[in-house]
This record gives sequence, structure tokens and C-alpha cells, in this order.
Amino acid sequence: MVGPSSSHTAGAVRLGFAARKILGEEVRSAEIGLHGSFAATYWGHRTDVAILAGLLGMAMDDSRIPAAKELAAQAGLRYAFQVVDLGDVHPNSVLMRVQGDSRAVEVKGASIGGGRISIYEIDRFPVSIDGTYSVLLARYTDQPGIVADITRILASFGINIAFMDVSRKMRGSEALLVAETDDPIANDVLDLVESLQKGITARVLPSF
Repeated sequence: MVGPSSSHTAGAVRLGFAARKILGEEVRSAEIGLHGSFAATYWGHRTDVAILAGLLGMAMDDSRIPAAKELAAQAGLRYAFQVVDLGDVHPNSVLMRVQGDSRAVEVKGASIGGGRISIYEIDRFPVSIDGTYSVLLARYTDQPGIVADITRILASFGINIAFMDVSRKMRGSEALLVAETDDPIANDVLDLVESLQKGITARVLPSF
């Protein structure tokens, strides 16, 4: 890792990197809210620099991390940091609103120590992703049979589901399925999932 802190620096890099992966494309702009201990100590631990490094696609051992602000300027990445109160959550938490060329996403996560992280909210859907597994994210309109169809597709490719969670705003509204798998997820799987319903979107997060 590139320090000085495993939780405030290395973990922060992974949080930014996770937000980039969830967006699924180059980050063009970012609004970043620092909560709790992150907000109180980010100057000394360079948490802001670390998050930018992750948004630029760097891993937590990348020697370029200290130069992330300069590299963000070269890449045309627009960003703003602010202090926020996210409520009763982990003190090393961050809210990231990131925008790419064709989509935007809001991600909340925490650095929980030793470089480990937890993504606990995506676009206000509660999730629990720590970057250990490959993850299928599928957003769709809630209706009977969709979850069963998605799990059937994964099984047909020999993909074993380690953990799965489904959230929805209300019955018949937008829903999010998160399936963490023991096996890599090929693009063919995404194509089949997206053929299940008009407007459904599917994305794969490799371990990070």
C-alpha cells in the first residue's frame, strides 16, 4: 500500500476505485462528501488524494497516488470535496456522486481497517459489497420471475452464487439485485440478463 494510513489512505483508494467500477466507465466529475473521521483527518492522511487516485483507476499500491490531484487535472476530472454528516454509519465513510459520459451513480462506503472496505449503498439501495467476489449488479422493474430467471442464467454457465441480496423501493418499482459469485461472470451472461426485460441493466464488478 501507499500510506500513510491503511484505513484513511489505502482504504480510501479502494473506495474510489470501487465507485469507478460501479459506474462502469471513466469518471468525468465527482462530488465527494467526507464523514466523521475521514472529514476530521483527511488533510494529514491525504484521504482526498487517495479517493481521487481510486477514481482515476489506481490500486492502493500505485506509486502515482501522491500525484493524484495533478493527474486528475491532466485527465480533466472535475471534483469537489465537502464535509457531510451521513448519520449513524462507520466514521470512515464517504459519499461519492460520480458522473461518466453516459451515466451517473451515487455510492456510499466505508474503510473498515487494514485496507478493507465496505460498499453499503448504491443509488440509495442498501448493499453489502467488500470487493472479495465478482459481483453481478442488475437493475430492473420489480416483477415476478426476474430473480429466478437471473439465477437460472448464472447456473446455466456454472456460476455459483456465494451471496445474493435484492432491494426495491416498493412493490412494482425499480429493484436492484446483487449477486456475489465464486466464478467470473462473462459478457454473455450480461447479454442474457439484459434480454429478460426492457430497460433492465446489468454490470459486472470484478473483485477490487
